[in-house]
Amino acid sequence: MNPLLTRPFYCVALLCLLLLRGGPAWAQATTVSGTVTDAKTRQPLPFVSVAVPAAGVGVNTDENGRYELQVPAPNTNVVFAYLGYRSVTKTITPGAPQTLNVALTASAATLGEVVVKGTKPPRYKNKDNPAVALIRQVIEHKPENRPESYAYVTDDKYEKMAFSLSNLSDKFKNRKIFKNYQFLFKKQDSAATGGVNILPIYLEEKLSREYYRQSPEARKVVELGNKQVQFDKQFIDNEGISAYFNRMYQDVDIYANNVALLGNQLLSPIAGAAPTLYEYYITDTLKQHNPQLIELTFSPRNRADMLFKGKLYVTMDGHYAVQQAYLTIDRRINLNFVKSLEVRLEFAENPDRRYHLSKSILDVDFGLTPGKGSGFYGRRTVLFTNYLVGQPIPDAVFAGPEKAAPTADSTNNRTEAFWQKNRPDSLSAVERTIYKNVDTLQTIKSFRRSLTLFTFLFSGYKGFGPFEVGPANTFYSFNPVEGFRLRLGGRTTTELSTRVFFETYAAYGFRDERWKYFLSSTYSLNNKSIYKFPQNFLRASVQRETRIPGQDLEFVQEDNFLLSFKRGVNDRYLYNDVYRLDYVHEFSNHFAYTLGFRKLQQSPAGGLYFRTADDDHPVTVPSLTTSEVSLTLRWAPNEQFYQGKLYRTPIITPNPVYTLRLTTGLRGLLGGEYSYENILASVAKRVYLSQLGHADVKLEGGYIIGRVPWPLLDIHRANQTFSYQLNSYNLMNFLEFSSDHYVSLFIDQNFNGFIFNKLPLIRRLKLREVASLKLLYGGVRAENNPDQNPGLYEFLRADRGQGEQQAFMLGRQPYAEASVGVANIFKLFRLDLVKRLTYLDRPNVAEWGIRGRFRIDF
Repeated sequence: MNPLLTRPFYCVALLCLLLLRGGPAWAQATTVSGTVTDAKTRQPLPFVSVAVPAAGVGVNTDENGRYELQVPAPNTNVVFAYLGYRSVTKTITPGAPQTLNVALTASAATLGEVVVKGTKPPRYKNKDNPAVALIRQVIEHKPENRPESYAYVTDDKYEKMAFSLSNLSDKFKNRKIFKNYQFLFKKQDSAATGGVNILPIYLEEKLSREYYRQSPEARKVVELGNKQVQFDKQFIDNEGISAYFNRMYQDVDIYANNVALLGNQLLSPIAGAAPTLYEYYITDTLKQHNPQLIELTFSPRNRADMLFKGKLYVTMDGHYAVQQAYLTIDRRINLNFVKSLEVRLEFAENPDRRYHLSKSILDVDFGLTPGKGSGFYGRRTVLFTNYLVGQPIPDAVFAGPEKAAPTADSTNNRTEAFWQKNRPDSLSAVERTIYKNVDTLQTIKSFRRSLTLFTFLFSGYKGFGPFEVGPANTFYSFNPVEGFRLRLGGRTTTELSTRVFFETYAAYGFRDERWKYFLSSTYSLNNKSIYKFPQNFLRASVQRETRIPGQDLEFVQEDNFLLSFKRGVNDRYLYNDVYRLDYVHEFSNHFAYTLGFRKLQQSPAGGLYFRTADDDHPVTVPSLTTSEVSLTLRWAPNEQFYQGKLYRTPIITPNPVYTLRLTTGLRGLLGGEYSYENILASVAKRVYLSQLGHADVKLEGGYIIGRVPWPLLDIHRANQTFSYQLNSYNLMNFLEFSSDHYVSLFIDQNFNGFIFNKLPLIRRLKLREVASLKLLYGGVRAENNPDQNPGLYEFLRADRGQGEQQAFMLGRQPYAEASVGVANIFKLFRLDLVKRLTYLDRPNVAEWGIRGRFRIDF
């Protein structure tokens, strides 16, 4: 089950910033904005040049004819120019923001008679194409036009994220259910969003100071201020909302080879490989601009590929820098729930005549269906001011973590006077009402009831003040050993205490007529919720529960109702009595360690049994007891999370995750029967492959030192459910293979429609190709082989030891399985055809299988 579906708004917020310089860089500039239209048709004119020639600054109108220009004092003349139209010069009043709408008249030049013949356009090619020659110059000059080309860079960064309901019809707003919410609909805005009528419901602002040093390379982001709409924490994780939105709306770096948007990576139009996948055309020359600009229009060669289309404005001063960019996407692109996407980038000139990014606007209109129906609209605005290059920065500035903040309180509680003084972009009238509207909304009983239902459906918990009951998907399940099973449990919340947390459940199986239970007590050592980063807590727990050896489920409980359905024989269970004591400590650099002690008593149930391998005098063993201490080290650089009530799920990024676990069994301690050491190491990484999508790769290895029976070996992760599990072997049976040393490799490749996008009919369905390969090398040394050590437990056989063997060791040949599949079916499902490649002669194995996975993503 995908965390995007069940917990779309839970994670750790990621910003760290501080104000060390003065006010806005535009304090002496006049803000002029408006719309440019055709004087005759009154239609908006896109990409009109709006410039102040005397100051060498200018912008272009967007696709809807809108513009916003900062006119430096004491300039008063603004020139509007467009190919085929008469230029217009307007005079402004310095010092006061103003709206200036302009209508351009088409040039009246008389043309002679023109005969137009319909001929097939020439085939596009890169050779002898001046537009391609120009873009290659831009690519060649990328290193000198990036901020990293300077020895030092300092800037102030302002971010504003607004999220809104869009295109709400009068019929929708007048429904009886919204009778108490009419105050929300009084003010709506469509001026800034290309005709999309929006109702803002979320706003977040951030201020930061950024530092960069080239050698030795170092970066520092220091927190200045953070302000956002606050929803009731009983229902919604405000930090999780912030992190989720900021993952969707990341910084757009056109000079990078790939631009990260909505969890995907789109190839930049100035990437090294871009001329192979894009078409380029020179569509205008802006000679009045200083320096002269070339308008370069680009589009994907295959309209359905994960690529941009739009315009670049390139300086013709020898630097070939991007002075302005407009990026959008084709409606046929393989993105879910996105009706439109626009990126506008503006660059300002440095003293050395090179350019830096000064403004970035990213607009995305979301909806379940294309067209002008209701949906959600998000805009992220980023402004860079006080931009300094080449001025040395003291080494002390870069000390400590890359992202640092004084305290959350000092940045989250900035006064309104602080924001008015330091905010370089004023809020609109509608945006200024968001905070008040949300506060009012949360006092309405019907709205709170709706939030309660929404929270229960998506998190599985129902809150009752300091205690919440759940998760709901475990209330009922069934299996061959317990039969019909009922469970009820819950946990305490921060309303009871921010230091001490309790969690418990009780379950009863009507076939085995046994009670199962769990009780844990956790003490937070940093006075934070134990579900928030960074964790620092001490936990003690006791549990009596059933478990299938070798089943390791992802993000879900084993008694989840949907996973009660399994294939093949699956009656081999354990009754586990577990006593645990764990200390967890995470650091701000995302290094963490866990110290643990566990006493475990395993008793076989159903078709499972423990029996020594001595043929002459086999002994049935009722239970196996171990006592062990463990140390787990984990490092996940720049890791972020979706954080919810049920669990915390890492957000997959290109950064690797390293894990090392050392476990020692202590014979004689609290009944422990064996001494051993178990070493496990793994590294996982997502590898982005541009147009080929991405691959999730995990390499894992384990080694056991000591003589142990098979329940203490590494029982490899099998899966007999019909759900496709990424980190399990989907055609391996439970308990089929065990090892005391092994190496495994998992590769899951998502092509993001790279092939399907090129097939005329299939591409309309926006399907995506997936493939995977899973390899496992391992074995059991002679000291742990029951065939050579009769005192050890024999490997599992059918009919409680009377039938053929069911559990095995790996030989020289690896276990291997591969799959191909189709994802994004109805934007919800993934189906894989899985083939088992080796060990097909084992009993009760399936060579082929179809597995499904529920997944919602962009």
